[in-house]
Amino acid sequence: MNADEMAPEVRSILAAARDRGGGDGRVSVDPRSLADAFASAERDGRVPLIAEVKPTSPTTDGERRGDPVDLAREMVAGGAVALSVLTEPDHFGGSVETLERVRAAIDVPVLRKDFVLDEAALDVAEADVVLLIARFLGDDLEPMLAAARERGFQVLVETHTRAELERAVAAGAEFVGVNNRDLAELEVDLDTFETVAPAASESVTLIAESGIHTIDDVRRMRTAGADALLVGSAIMDGDVEQNTHRLTHARD
Repeated sequence: MNADEMAPEVRSILAAARDRGGGDGRVSVDPRSLADAFASAERDGRVPLIAEVKPTSPTTDGERRGDPVDLAREMVAGGAVALSVLTEPDHFGGSVETLERVRAAIDVPVLRKDFVLDEAALDVAEADVVLLIARFLGDDLEPMLAAARERGFQVLVETHTRAELERAVAAGAEFVGVNNRDLAELEVDLDTFETVAPAASESVTLIAESGIHTIDDVRRMRTAGADALLVGSAIMDGDVEQNTHRLTHARD
């Protein structure tokens, strides 16, 4: 994707990611199983949900205050089977310290949510899962996927189009997210998942991302083939535990 086609906020995020660089040494991770977490939720009759600790973002108004560890515990109490923690500091208010504190305080898998553009950026923090965005990695997706796995990470490959999803599958991705938000314009359309999901193979675990606010949204994404959901703003706005419970029990 040409940089000129991206929203200014996205160009700024990518520039900041390149400037931050990598960690001091190579990390090695013994991850908590994301697949097992999803399977456990299904057995319990819950919707498998990754809840996002999201202090702020370029697409939301204001900032959610409060201890991220307390928020994380409320999400798990509400039924979330995994957490996503932002480590992007300049635009999302995230930090590696927050990820480390959250991961030490809870026992579910933790996804590091950031814009990882090169191998050195994988060594910034230990997490159970790392996000790789197909749109920004291009031909580097497959070697980055391999580099992440060499460190022990499970990998969520984020896509937005059928072509990106097919490329993720060809690269060997196990967990594939379909972002309903177009990063070129930052607009959200739940039709995106419904359009892109049929291109996935049965071997892939599909995760619907962005724009999921209501029980009806959850059911819509599940009907379209979502094995799990990633939800941020809809949980962070108000009573975190209650919001999480409402979405994880959308089958009821």
